[in-house]
Amino acid sequence: MSKKATIYDIAKELNITAATVSRALNNNPKISEKTRNLVLATATKLNYKQNRLALALKSGKSKNVGVVVPFINKNFFASVIRGIEDELYPKGFHVIISQTYEDRNREKKIIQNLLNAQVDGILLSTSFTEQNKDEFKETVKKSTPFILFDRVLRFNEISTVTIDDYQGGFVATEHLIAQGCKKIAHFDVDQSIELYQHRFKGYKDALAKHNIPFRKEYVISLQSNMEAGKDAAKTLMNLPEPPDAIFSSTDNGLLGAVKYLQSKSIRIPEDLSVVGFSNEPFTQFMEPSISSVDQSPLEMGKMAAKVFLEQIENDSNEKVQNNVVLPAKLIVRKSSSKT
Repeated sequence: MSKKATIYDIAKELNITAATVSRALNNNPKISEKTRNLVLATATKLNYKQNRLALALKSGKSKNVGVVVPFINKNFFASVIRGIEDELYPKGFHVIISQTYEDRNREKKIIQNLLNAQVDGILLSTSFTEQNKDEFKETVKKSTPFILFDRVLRFNEISTVTIDDYQGGFVATEHLIAQGCKKIAHFDVDQSIELYQHRFKGYKDALAKHNIPFRKEYVISLQSNMEAGKDAAKTLMNLPEPPDAIFSSTDNGLLGAVKYLQSKSIRIPEDLSVVGFSNEPFTQFMEPSISSVDQSPLEMGKMAAKVFLEQIENDSNEKVQNNVVLPAKLIVRKSSSKT
């Protein structure tokens, strides 16, 4: 087994000091570009590998960032992760990705493991809700920067990046009203999660603005999947006075509803208009194509990374809180276009 190359081997090869090699490898501004390039080329030639743990202990920076999401295989979170990596990788950071499966105990263990690995920060879409907020607060009361995105809880000194879910719910509902719909149902997911609270409030406020009565029987809470959507649509269509439109807080739930409606020969949008939320890729390829509120996941990921970079570049010891709200954009397609 060949002996690992060290900075002393590089120094001997170039006839310079080990201290100069170390400064060059760590991008010390006092080292010229010519010397730095020569050291890097020699390091590659000798197959030198920096000890990242030793480097982290010495500099206090690991150049690793934890990213924690409920599910990696969801298009939204995959796009957020891409945005984070697009922003952080050119800055020399490595992203460690974990998924919680919406399990709070798993989330706490993941966070602790990342902290033990001395990551420079954690970017997180949390599985905790307002009902167990205090438990989560104990988890994030650390000196390591936390940036919450999409599914967030509000704390002093914890930055957040979200979209304007209220605006998304309001605009989607108002669009349906503009198409002549007066009996608009709503698919809710979980009112203990802030983003669903805001979408629901946007829906209710749009109805109120246009003097359309809010009807409790038109609001159905469901899981974000096809089967739940089918069951919800069946419940609505069996009402004495079925709705003429559905605004859903989830594209996945709405997909099931559309399949059920089509199986009953209910025409979309002629008989019933639908608008979803997330702008999942499948929405544009369905027949009819589905109107949906775009969450801008790539931009959300990039913004979360930028907020993190701003925080670690802050020279003071105080945490900087930055709550960024990105605009929500309604993508109008065939499923809600009557005019």
